[in-house]
Amino acid sequence: MRRDAWKEIAHRWVSYEPAPGVPLEAEMVILQGSTCVTGTTKSSAYDMHTGPRWQHPEDMVVITLIQSGELLPGPHPRMGPGALGLCATRETGHYRWGQDTRQVFIALPHQDVMAALGREPSTQVVVPARCALAPALTSQMHQMSLLLRPGAQMNAAEYAGLLEATRALALLTLRNLGRQGMEADLPDETESLHVGRYAAALRFMEQNAHRPELDTAAIAQGAGCSRTRMYAAFAAQGTTVMDALREIRMQRALNLIEQSQQLNVGALAWRCGFASQSGFSKLFRMRFGLTPSEWHLRLRAGTVVGTVAGI
Repeated sequence: MRRDAWKEIAHRWVSYEPAPGVPLEAEMVILQGSTCVTGTTKSSAYDMHTGPRWQHPEDMVVITLIQSGELLPGPHPRMGPGALGLCATRETGHYRWGQDTRQVFIALPHQDVMAALGREPSTQVVVPARCALAPALTSQMHQMSLLLRPGAQMNAAEYAGLLEATRALALLTLRNLGRQGMEADLPDETESLHVGRYAAALRFMEQNAHRPELDTAAIAQGAGCSRTRMYAAFAAQGTTVMDALREIRMQRALNLIEQSQQLNVGALAWRCGFASQSGFSKLFRMRFGLTPSEWHLRLRAGTVVGTVAGI
């Protein structure tokens, strides 16, 4: 029964067989929408086959991020922790999953992937050096795996937003991958790419918010688009690039203050990407109603309670 359930739910688009003598032990979380399926899995060792023989009517292409363990994708190089791969289930292939390998994945309809790539998808390992948005998608998928864990306390609308942002960023990454060596920011043809660009930019800003020199040009480059398209993507979300960056820095400062027994405001400002201590303190007070020092003192005294509006 367990094998049948695993095959029906986790491997609808492929065929699988447990490794000889290894009983199936598996855990799985699935988040499904009308346009894609995403989720996390961890299981005992097994072999997986793809190709026309096992083709499912849904005809999906799967992007996999290995979080622990290993995947041996036939003739392709071994995929270990941090590796990002594209699996075209139409192609004949043999994959061997290692014991206790954990992955996070997103499965997209074949026609959507082909439209994003501009060509027929093929199974491959996505190399960050050849795809500028691979790090952003990796970060997004890691974050998604955390939010899919039990106890995340997200409602249906939040899960829907998470799924759509991940889908949009995945398609934008595929678009970037398919246009290697071509003009970097070709005109949009099929659908708005604002959500993907917005998600990519946020991931890039979260990873680089500590850099005081970070500006819209660098953020646009990190998200794989022009500044004009970056501005449009943030305008569609009702905000601006620099307002979003400032909020990321403010939230980082707040978290660091709450974790600190002693507070050095100058060091805190620098860690959060502010070149000026006084400018940082002024912005912090405008955002939270207290200076960093006041917030820290009240927190230590137990007088900062509840939540701050907008956090």
